[in-house]
Amino acid sequence: MTQTLGPVMLDLEGTRLTDDERRLLLRPEVGGVILFSRNIEDARQVRALCDGIRRLRPELLLTVDQEGGRVQRLRQGVTRIPSMGRIGRDYGVAPEVTLRLCLDTGWLMGMEMAACGLDLSFAPVLDVDSGISSVIGDRSFSRDPVAVSAMAEAFVAGLHEAGMAAVGKHFPGHGGVAADSHLELPVDDRPIEVIRGHDLVPFANLAGRLDGVMPAHVIYSAFDARPAGFSNSWLGLLRESLGFKGTIFSDDLGMAGAGFAGGPRERAQAALDAGCDMVLVCNDRAAALEVLDACQGRTLRPATRLRYGRARPEPEALEALGRWRRVHARLEAMAQD
Repeated sequence: MTQTLGPVMLDLEGTRLTDDERRLLLRPEVGGVILFSRNIEDARQVRALCDGIRRLRPELLLTVDQEGGRVQRLRQGVTRIPSMGRIGRDYGVAPEVTLRLCLDTGWLMGMEMAACGLDLSFAPVLDVDSGISSVIGDRSFSRDPVAVSAMAEAFVAGLHEAGMAAVGKHFPGHGGVAADSHLELPVDDRPIEVIRGHDLVPFANLAGRLDGVMPAHVIYSAFDARPAGFSNSWLGLLRESLGFKGTIFSDDLGMAGAGFAGGPRERAQAALDAGCDMVLVCNDRAAALEVLDACQGRTLRPATRLRYGRARPEPEALEALGRWRRVHARLEAMAQD
């Protein structure tokens, strides 16, 4: 029987569940948990934390940001993954080799996150680097949207080979603005034809392969006066024009870029009403409680594709796999460049 999930994803205070958090996670409005660096010691501790959450509520989605490069929450007991920009650097001269490495990187990340007890990492980044966004930068595979599409497609195939869902971000593309949506609300004034022919290309190409999408807290003024994550026009385009059938996650509603919609309650309601399936509320427990109260009675449509459904390997067991040893050595060496 499919269990109903609530539409709210929360964070935790530390490396162990508190009694208050156990009570909080039992609320039916909660659908998932996202881990940050403060929740993590090493792979084995994360596995124990996830196992503890699942004993409480086995249906919750357990997630992390583990892109590689500067966005890698788990560092001890797993592979140090270079940025996607570093991996993509050689695509122009050695495309087949690079695509194979993208596939293997997605597979390795999926296997490691599964071994740590997690359901998914919010990856890959599908933003096209335009050379002006410090918050994206080398998190992007490339400045070429076709190259981003190809490498991200291989990465997604690797995740799926490992049995893990893929979540593309930040729709329809955060790479064309200098402002950081964590700190302010960026406005991208480029014509919609430019965005369609550039930033939107990876999302259009991969919409049928992604299990989840996270929209940007960015206004694209030529298309809508609302940020993409609060825009039924943008999220409607994602579903209707691009044919995306998976889960739409809001970016963190605590970010300054989400302030467009008002307070925590209004932000959550606006995102859900626009077409988001699940909202993230991080680093502000009072805001999270307000959002939970506002979301009473709301449920997430079935998200079985997002859960890791295979038998999980133990973290230490991955070292016995020849493919893991080969890819691990390659990525660790690249991460030192």
